[in-house]
Amino acid sequence: MSGPDWAGLLLNLPAAAAATLAVLLLTFAVALVAGRHRVVDVAWGLAFTAVAVLSSALSAGTGDGTRRLLLTSATLVWGLRLAAHIAHRGRGKGEDPRYERLLAKAPGNRRLYALRMVYLLQAALAWLISLPVQAGQYVTAPPDALTVLGAVVWAAGLACEAIGDHQLARFTADPANRGRVMDSGLWSWTRHPNYFGDCLVWWGLYLMACGTWQTAALCLVSPVVMTLLLTKGSGKRLLEAHMAERPGYRAYQARTSGFVPLPPRRARASEAHRTGRDT
Repeated sequence: MSGPDWAGLLLNLPAAAAATLAVLLLTFAVALVAGRHRVVDVAWGLAFTAVAVLSSALSAGTGDGTRRLLLTSATLVWGLRLAAHIAHRGRGKGEDPRYERLLAKAPGNRRLYALRMVYLLQAALAWLISLPVQAGQYVTAPPDALTVLGAVVWAAGLACEAIGDHQLARFTADPANRGRVMDSGLWSWTRHPNYFGDCLVWWGLYLMACGTWQTAALCLVSPVVMTLLLTKGSGKRLLEAHMAERPGYRAYQARTSGFVPLPPRRARASEAHRTGRDT
């Protein structure tokens, strides 16, 4: 099994870093004009789409064409959907409480602190996490069973993320649900279907890129870092801390899986009661 085109990949890495930096710096300028930093969440998906398009163009004629097309298309679909969803969700809203709390801790100039702790950090993370999208473009081996498995995992993740976002958007759009906890649909199986779906998307992209053991070893950091961000970093942990005091949320936590979708505990308890089994 042949390895990737290392010469091409070594040229791609700094180009991709420049692309993520350009997207986040442009977003920083937009945020200063708009007066709120929540716009950076839209740039997260756009940074990955920029890397995918650039890497596909730079790798033309080197890596396997089918794998390149699959990785580029999958990243574009995920990134553009995410950016559009976040942009629509944030229309007409003020600053995100997360950024308000972060900037309240700024030791000096708030703008420079935001640039360093939000925009430059996200640019670096987007570059690191996008390694499968970059390296997979330079793999010359044709797609195999692992590539197909990756596409299936990616599709399952995208569906989980998109359905979860849609269900939550419909729930929050109803004024009758103000202050209530979303606990139906996918949200009755996991407290974070969108984050779990995101996790699957990046494990799927990783598997699609793994045409060689070298690429698999190089890119493993990507889905691992994304999983840690979603479960221990700025995803699940911060959101649950924000939601902790909402009426009904403690009970929701007690009966609903924290990440991986599982049958609601209340449903399992009811089934045990009907069959006379002790839970």
